[in-house]
Amino acid sequence: MVRSLLAECGLPTAAADATRIIGDEEPYATTFPVVECASAALGAVGATAALLWEERTGQAQDVSVRRGHAAASLLGFIFQQVGEPTSAAGASLPSDVERPLVKLYPCRDGRWVHLHGALTHLAERTVKVLGCEVNADTETVAERVLLWDAQALEDALADAGACGAMVRSKEEWSAHPQAQAIAPLGRVSIERIGDSAPEPPGRGSDRPLSGLRVLDLSRILAAPTNGRTLAEHGADVLLVNGPHLENIPPFVMDTSHGKRSCQLDLDQDAGVEQLRSLAATADVFSQGYRGGSLARRGFGPEELAALRPGLVYVTINCYGDAGPWQQRPGWEQLAQTVSGMASAQGAPDAPQLVGAAACDYTTGYLAALGTMAALWRRSHEGGSYHVRASLCQTADWFTAADSVSGEVNGLGDLTSYMTKSETPYGVLTHLAPVVQLAATPARWALPTAPIGSHKPEWAS
Repeated sequence: MVRSLLAECGLPTAAADATRIIGDEEPYATTFPVVECASAALGAVGATAALLWEERTGQAQDVSVRRGHAAASLLGFIFQQVGEPTSAAGASLPSDVERPLVKLYPCRDGRWVHLHGALTHLAERTVKVLGCEVNADTETVAERVLLWDAQALEDALADAGACGAMVRSKEEWSAHPQAQAIAPLGRVSIERIGDSAPEPPGRGSDRPLSGLRVLDLSRILAAPTNGRTLAEHGADVLLVNGPHLENIPPFVMDTSHGKRSCQLDLDQDAGVEQLRSLAATADVFSQGYRGGSLARRGFGPEELAALRPGLVYVTINCYGDAGPWQQRPGWEQLAQTVSGMASAQGAPDAPQLVGAAACDYTTGYLAALGTMAALWRRSHEGGSYHVRASLCQTADWFTAADSVSGEVNGLGDLTSYMTKSETPYGVLTHLAPVVQLAATPARWALPTAPIGSHKPEWAS
């Protein structure tokens, strides 16, 4: 799989020869090869980091990924602990938390819909469609959903700007206009969108991405995982959030390692100008918002490539940066719901979700791979690039790959995968970087920090 990912990104496939995937763990009760795919994506990230390092120094290096570590990373946020951990041994998967507005429900026509009102504005829009209160219990929400046919409810939620999706089989999804629109994008798409002179793949001397500047406009797992992955190979990553945006604290903590974190209000002229100034001197502009939302503010890929020739612009979302759904908000659960994953996971009974944020984290790894591949291409031929990854592209990879079988042996003892950091939250025990490189060990130079902890400026 590593070799095919490198080929898809236009990279030398020989880099896969020095990359090893170690172990045979199968911790999740699913036939989808989520651990194999995540391990391969991380292996390809490591192989590309090694390519960038060799480009600058002439020094090759071995790369390794442990499957157990990659598997744990698909639920990384649940393994972090502030203070002394009780034990990392025998860590188990999280139990279901009762969230009535984030749940699968049967509809009047016998089909199912997954609601997703996790954030305040999404919850308010969801209950407005259903005609109940935000604090309604599961039984009440279920009764309201049963008044709807599934397709009609999906359409009504989309019209209201809420999140929700009808459960589809893999075959139904493949025939859907949205699936057909993103199919040409593959697992990750890298498109040249402008001309510029070649630039070195890094400007420092100690890490593959040292000296490269990354603007990370993201929240909620997939897109911030891209920035975190680039940071572990030396990039200067500046996380940018708006003061009015709602976040989920455990996700922020898990995905902010190696980054500085600031706030800019893009509803104010000063915030817009500050972001434009930062973008003009960036190497990478990575964003994880709904299709068109930043372009409407003047921060689309073409505008920024004109402002900063040689920029790598990265788009990460749920349904993909093409097709009729590209402006719809979405989450891990909805990618599983529409793509056929939930249908197959629960067959022959009610639909179920795979017990990991496999689409989220793996999409972040694929986006990092695409970003680094674009930087490699920029060093050889110049140019500005648009990298596109999405949860549904990743879900399509899972459903198309050969299924896995065998005994589910759990995640086991995670101790060897953990590290400790002194953070503003206190001493944090958390997963270390998964990818291991012999000459340039992956690490985060900065501890995770709350949003808005730093000034909106580059480190140097």
